[in-house]
Amino acid sequence: MTDAQETAAETALRTTGGGPPDDGVAVDGVPIPLLEPREGIPPVVATQEALDEVIAAFAAGTGPVAVDAERASGYRYGQKAYLVQLRREGAGSALIDPVGCPDLSGLGAVLADTEWILHAATQDLPCLREIGMIPNRLFDTELAGRLAGFPRVGLGAMVESVLGYALEKGHSAVDWSTRPLPEPWLRYAALDVELLVDLRDALEKELDRQGKLEWARQEFAAIAEAPPAPPRKDPWRRTSGMHKVRRRRQMAVVRELWTARDRIAQRRDVSPGKVLSDAAIIEAALALPPNVHALGELPGFGGRAGRRQLEQWQAAVDRAKALPESELPQPGQPVTGPPPPRAWADKDPVAAARLSAARTAVSALAEQLNMPQENLITPDTVRRICWEPPKPATPETVGAALAALGARAWQIKLVGPLLAKALTASA
Repeated sequence: MTDAQETAAETALRTTGGGPPDDGVAVDGVPIPLLEPREGIPPVVATQEALDEVIAAFAAGTGPVAVDAERASGYRYGQKAYLVQLRREGAGSALIDPVGCPDLSGLGAVLADTEWILHAATQDLPCLREIGMIPNRLFDTELAGRLAGFPRVGLGAMVESVLGYALEKGHSAVDWSTRPLPEPWLRYAALDVELLVDLRDALEKELDRQGKLEWARQEFAAIAEAPPAPPRKDPWRRTSGMHKVRRRRQMAVVRELWTARDRIAQRRDVSPGKVLSDAAIIEAALALPPNVHALGELPGFGGRAGRRQLEQWQAAVDRAKALPESELPQPGQPVTGPPPPRAWADKDPVAAARLSAARTAVSALAEQLNMPQENLITPDTVRRICWEPPKPATPETVGAALAALGARAWQIKLVGPLLAKALTASA
C-alpha cells in the first residue's frame, strides 16, 4: 500500500463511525471479509406501493446517495437494468426490481439535488436513464481512484486498498434477469453499495491532499452533463474478426447476417451472441457458401442448428450475394479525424514529429502527477491538435482548441502550455 493509500485508509477509519462491524482497515495486510449488509439483505422492491415507501425514505435521508445497477450482459438483448441498488444515510439500503417497477422517475426526482455516488458511472448511467434516474451531480469512485493514482480501480480493489474490506465478487457476471433472484446474489448486490459513501469520503480527502479535488469535480460534472451517446453508425463493422474481411461482397454478408441476427435477438430478448456467434458470421462471409448444406459445414453453423435456422442464415448470405455493386459497403468507415499515427511519417513527417514531442511531454506530466495519460488528456485530442495545430500555436490558441474538443479547464491549464511548446519546437 502506498503512502497515499495508507492516508486514505486512515482517513476512512476516522469517518466511518456508522460503518460496518469491526471498524478498521486490513489487519497485518489481510483485508476483513465483508459478508453481510449492516442491516441485513433488504427486501426486493417490485410493487408501486413498496416503491413509494422507498421514495419517501430516501427523500427523508441525508447526505449523498450510493447507486449501482445490475444488467444481464451476455444473456439479454441490450443493456437494460435488472436491479437497482441504493443506500443513503437515514434510509438504509434498497434493492429495486425495474421489471416490476419500470418507472423510477419519481425516485430520481426526489434525489435530483442529491450527489449520486457511482463506481464507473458511464457504465450504469445509460440503463439508469432508461428508467428515469438521471443525476445532476455525481461522484465517480472509479474515476477518483484513477486521478488519485491507484493502480487498481475496480470496486473490490478500491474498497480493499482504501477501507481494508474484502468484497465478494463472485456474482458480477450472472444473469440478473433471473427471477426470483437468489439470496446470495441479493447479498452481493446490497454489499456493492454498502461502503460507497465511505469510499467516496476517503477518496475526496485523498484527492484534496494531492491537490486534485477540483480536477475531479470538473470530470464528474462533465459526466453528469454529457448528453446520451448517439446510436453507433454501422455497428455491424464492430463484429469481432472483421479485420479478416477484405472484399466488399464479404462485408455485405457480414452486414446482412449481423442485421438478421440483431433482429432475432431483439425479438427473443437474448444476447445476439446466443443467436449466432461473431466467429460464425465471419466464417460465412469468407466462405460465401452457395447453399444450406455448405453453410452447415462451416464452424458455428453445425451442431444443434436446424434446417430452418440454416435457411434463414443462408437467405441473408444470398441477399448479400445478390446486391448490385453500387449497394455494397465501402471498406472502412468515413474518416472524421486524423489518420492512424502509424501513417503520419509518410503522410506528414512534420506532424509526426509534433505528435512524438507532444506524446513525450504528456507522458512525462502524467507520470509526475501519478495518473493515467488518458485521464490527463485523451490520446484522440492530442492527435487532433497535432494533426491540425492552431496558428500561431500559443498556449492561448492551443487552449481554445482543446476546449473546442471537450477538454476541461484543469486539463487545458496543465496540458495547453506543454502542447504549445511541442508544436512550436517541432515546426
